[in-house]
Amino acid sequence: MRGIISKTVAVAALITGFLTGSAFALPANMTVGGATNPPIGHYEFCKGHASECQANGADHGPAVLTREGWQAILEVNYEVNQAITPMTDVEINGVEEKWSYPDAVGDCEDYVLLKRRKLIERGFSPSDLLITVVLQPNGDGHAVLTVRTDRGDFILDNMRSKVLLWSDTEYTYLKRQSSENAGRWVKLQDGRAVAVGSVSQ
Repeated sequence: MRGIISKTVAVAALITGFLTGSAFALPANMTVGGATNPPIGHYEFCKGHASECQANGADHGPAVLTREGWQAILEVNYEVNQAITPMTDVEINGVEEKWSYPDAVGDCEDYVLLKRRKLIERGFSPSDLLITVVLQPNGDGHAVLTVRTDRGDFILDNMRSKVLLWSDTEYTYLKRQSSENAGRWVKLQDGRAVAVGSVSQ
């Protein structure tokens, strides 16, 4: 019961920040570059989930962020983070890299896939829910979910329950899904060029 109350209070506080604008002092959207190769894990994922890696249609720009939409973002990020226990692909599947929907355990990409699916079920457009590859300050690769909105690009991360603007995180942003096609990827202009594992097409 205490956990439910704490969650309700936290969500209410963040929604209040949304309404007053205090949580959005400097909204910003990422700068997108040209096409790039997908991560190996996503390439393999698409082989078995072709319907989730198709064209999204014309890009009409970031979604208008409403009170209800912000609440859904916060709830999905919190609920998935609480429901899934972090484990590596080696521990789960015995392989270095495998993207899949988690049941009880998963790594960062698995969290992202589940959050994306749940937000689509809540009415968000796939063109505004973009799997994103970043580098942590220690140089390790990581995956997060970017939600494109008219108030900036927000990051859903399994390492924190708080949802932040991308520019308020400590990550270096490398690439993400194309807003026009969920099976294609684009570079991100974050000022730091770093190589990550990808496949040639």
